[in-house]
Amino acid sequence: MAPQPAPQIEIQPPALLSWSGRPELMGTAHQHDDLEINLVAEGGTMLYLFGGSPVEIRPGSVAAFWAAVPHQLIASTATRAYWVHVPFATFLGWGLPDALVGRLLAGTPLIAPPSAALESDPANFAQWADDLSGDRPEPRRIAMLEVEARVRRLGLATPGQPVHQVTSGDPTLQQVLTMVRHVAENFREPLTVADVARTVRLHPNYAMAQFRKVVRTTIVDYLTRCRLAEARRLLVTTALPVPDVAAESGFSSVSRFYTAFGAACGMPPAAYRRENQHDQPR
Repeated sequence: MAPQPAPQIEIQPPALLSWSGRPELMGTAHQHDDLEINLVAEGGTMLYLFGGSPVEIRPGSVAAFWAAVPHQLIASTATRAYWVHVPFATFLGWGLPDALVGRLLAGTPLIAPPSAALESDPANFAQWADDLSGDRPEPRRIAMLEVEARVRRLGLATPGQPVHQVTSGDPTLQQVLTMVRHVAENFREPLTVADVARTVRLHPNYAMAQFRKVVRTTIVDYLTRCRLAEARRLLVTTALPVPDVAAESGFSSVSRFYTAFGAACGMPPAAYRRENQHDQPR
């Protein structure tokens, strides 16, 4: 990318949360240091833009994904859903099977089809929302044990499952999804807005306008989010020196990496690695 002002990206800190309600569309993609678990309990589907692909969560489906990957709810006909956020370090401390952890850290959502739903899911998610919103230690501990068990069952229900992708007849949405996918697949390489616009044969200015209309952020901002997600994955799962992490993530210089990472995560890369890597299953 040509030199531009650093995007104002803030990655939300981890938090143990659970709640329910009518899904609201998200103004822009965001990231947070948690395992996010969703249940569509009532109504229709939720459509996320997740790491460059449209991903649909259908009624009755349970989904889990690493929320460090840029994600955005762009369409929904669901009338009630449940969400659980489990801090990243807690998730790593569960000691889940390496293959399951690897799938999540690679940015692959786990989505169980409605046929694999448990009859107890709605009641369990409602109970977790109550337990985790309170300050009584024992109900919170029980809820966390049950959430961990549900994620383990989700892993068994989705072995090697491909992500279900949705197509749309809206030409603007199709163009933007093509651009987002190109960024997500090529963020490690030098990219310009013109490169991204060329994938949909649009003038760069018009491409940027269309991108912002759907994703509610700039191409540069989205590119930086993808690079930061990859950097965090490498910091946790490898012993690469920080300069190599910066290069492997697509940053043009170590100084740019430090600036972007510190602004988004509130700490330098080495501190992020110290806080998280010791919990990584071997």
